[in-house]
Amino acid sequence: MKIKHSKFRNTGLIFELLVKQIAADTLDNKDSSAVKVMKKYYSGTSSLAKEYKLYEFIIKNKNVTQSRAEAILSTITEVSRKLDQKTLRSQKYELISEIKKYYDLDEFFGMQVRDYKPLAALYCLLEAQNNDNLINPQILIDNKTTILEHLTSAQQNEEEVKDTLIEEYSKYDKDLKLLTFKILLEKFNNKYKSLLPEQKNILKEFITSVNSQSRLRTLVNEEMNKIASAVRNLSAKVKDEVVKIKLDEVAKTIKPLSNKDRITDNHLVNLMQYYDLVNELKSL
Repeated sequence: MKIKHSKFRNTGLIFELLVKQIAADTLDNKDSSAVKVMKKYYSGTSSLAKEYKLYEFIIKNKNVTQSRAEAILSTITEVSRKLDQKTLRSQKYELISEIKKYYDLDEFFGMQVRDYKPLAALYCLLEAQNNDNLINPQILIDNKTTILEHLTSAQQNEEEVKDTLIEEYSKYDKDLKLLTFKILLEKFNNKYKSLLPEQKNILKEFITSVNSQSRLRTLVNEEMNKIASAVRNLSAKVKDEVVKIKLDEVAKTIKPLSNKDRITDNHLVNLMQYYDLVNELKSL
């Protein structure tokens, strides 16, 4: 899934546009309705006002060290996860309706904003972080790179950005959504060029079935049974008795999962290793 920037939902961008509108109205000697809008939606402790503070912190911090930039971005994404997204969407809709009462939206959103790029990047990053659907990880990489370059005023190494993303997601690796991000991110590094056909297929299945624990459990059990059967069949062909005994023990440890078992990245790793074992046995 791709995340597209929306000017109409970018809390930080709208604030900057309101500021410019106030300046334009003042120059025209008009009472600015933008002032009322800003006071109504950007003050207090509303979800919208809280989200704006995240944008404000990005814009106000520049020329910081790499470690501080990483800490800022990590903190902002963590705070964003705690905001009430449903309430936030409702408040944004009301904000746009309010602006529409006083200004032509095409003209309002047509004004240029100096920090448009980092504001847009933060919007896309926060949207991706708070989305339950499978997101193209390149979106995360590109937008995080843009924000870090804004904060540090230094060009970023994309491979290092990928590594920090993998590390960050590992802290929240409570479900397979995060596993999927790690797999896809590593895929960009071409780490899986030499996978066996069976390994490529299981990776594909894990990714496409990321939101269905029951489907994944069924898939893992089917593959476990196939592998156990393959190991037993290949064990019968091994002449070395010690190796044969060990293979029989391995086959016994490959057991199906119960309905209470939650699929984790460990199950994927085990399957990948079992495929390697079967492939090695076939070459003996």
